[in-house]
Order: sequence, then structure tokens, then C-alpha cells
Amino acid sequence: MHRRPSLFKACVFVLAASSSVMGIAQAADGKLDSVLARGKLIVGTGSTNAPWHFQGADGKLQGFDIDIARMVAKGLFNDPDKVEFVVQSSDARIPNLLTDKVDMSCQFITVTASRAQQVAFTLPYYREGVGLLLPNNSKYKEIEDLQGAGDDVTVAVLQNVYAEELVHQALPKAKVDQYDSVDLMYQAVNSGRADAAATDQSSVKYLMVQNPGRYRSPAYAWSPQTYACAVKRGDQDWLNFVNTALHEAMTGVEFPTYAASFKQWFGVDLPSPAIGFPIEFK
Repeated sequence: MHRRPSLFKACVFVLAASSSVMGIAQAADGKLDSVLARGKLIVGTGSTNAPWHFQGADGKLQGFDIDIARMVAKGLFNDPDKVEFVVQSSDARIPNLLTDKVDMSCQFITVTASRAQQVAFTLPYYREGVGLLLPNNSKYKEIEDLQGAGDDVTVAVLQNVYAEELVHQALPKAKVDQYDSVDLMYQAVNSGRADAAATDQSSVKYLMVQNPGRYRSPAYAWSPQTYACAVKRGDQDWLNFVNTALHEAMTGVEFPTYAASFKQWFGVDLPSPAIGFPIEFK
């Protein structure tokens, strides 16, 4: 009468021990350990979109995405240069993760629920939005001035099926002129054919950095979207590590590096993280 419970307990113990061993083996074979053993991080990114990822005069990749990847590499090896970049098209960002061609993709990936079914997103490292670029001598200063001018305002925007709708979210009565290229859109502003250009706020900030004193931008942006890096699903240790590296870059010991990159590409001085109770839990 006493053997069956004892046998049952023994089976449970064996199964638990086996599960524990399997868990240890799986952890040992995980992405974090394989990257450390390899001695370098492999990151998928782009090469044609300033200020995110583009080739400098020396032919080397630079940009905010590139800096983010180097922050993760520093967390791994205490050396931001121990990273290999795989230049990929936008439609390869997820497939290259799923086939293990890259350890992570860092290529201004917009977080969506549908994409999160395919890959695991890291902590967000930037929030994008639509901003307005105006000549520095524009008579319009803030968004209220542009809204108050109604259809006297002409906004240049990159040609898109949603272009007018997007502009009218912020400026309901503005005239909208669509252009085939970003260069033509900016030329419209420079020549006075348009009062403002509507584009990614990051592009607005970068153009202002590249052309000091030539442009200005109202303190207003809309249509938010989140940028994060992505990793392959199913490896929580790897996701946890990358999140830790990004978290400490944005809030902790590596904040000076993140802040310097943010200033370089977007011209914005970030406030230092508050000391004391972690803001994440407020």
C-alpha cells in the first residue's frame, strides 16, 4: 500500500531532475553563451538612412542604430568594436533573425503587435514621430501659428497614399504638396514654395544638426511609433541581456555614451537620469 506513492514520488523526482539538467543544457547552448564564445556580436542593420545607419566618408557605418549596437557589444566584451555588421534590406530584418544569420537586428524597426508574433522586441531606444521643418526665418514659430493660418500654409511631404491624412492630423486646413523624393521636398522649403516640410522628427533634428542656423522646428510632433532592436524568439536569457545593456545605456552607468550619441545625431541634450528611486517603478 505504501509502494505506489513512493514510486510516484521517485518518478516525479527523476522527471524534475531531468528537466533541470535539460534547462541547464539549453541555457549553456543559448545565444548569450554562443556570442561570448564567438568573441563578437553580429548585428543586422542598414546603410542608407541617416541619421540611423549610413556610410561615412571613410566607408564605415555610422549612425544612432550603429551606436546602439556598439553599446550592446561593449556590454558583452567591454569593447564596442567587437561587432560585425551585416548590411540588410528592410524586408530582411526579420528573416535574418529567424535563420540565425544575425544575433540581433537594429535598423529603426517599428514595434507592432504583428511583428512581435515573429520576433522578440527589446526595450525601446527611441520614439519616432512626425515633425515639421521650417526655415529659420519663418514667420510661423509654433504649431498654433501654423494651425491658425489655415489654408494659407503649404506643407511639403513625401508622396504617399496617407500623406494628406497624416499632415491634416496636425494641420487640418493646410495645403499639402507631395514630392517624389526627400530632396525635392526640402527644396520646396528652401525655395519658399512650401512653408514647412512634414517628415520623421529624427530627420528634422538631424538636418538641423547638419545645417546650423538654417532651419527650425516647432516643439510639436505627432503620430508616435516605437523603435526597438529585435532578437529571435525563444531565448529569454539573450533578450534579458540585451535589455539590460540598453536599459543601463539609457538610465545607468552607460548613460553618458547614449547621451553623447543622442546629441550627435539629434542635437538634443538629454537630462541626466534622476538619482534615487528608480523612475521605472513610479
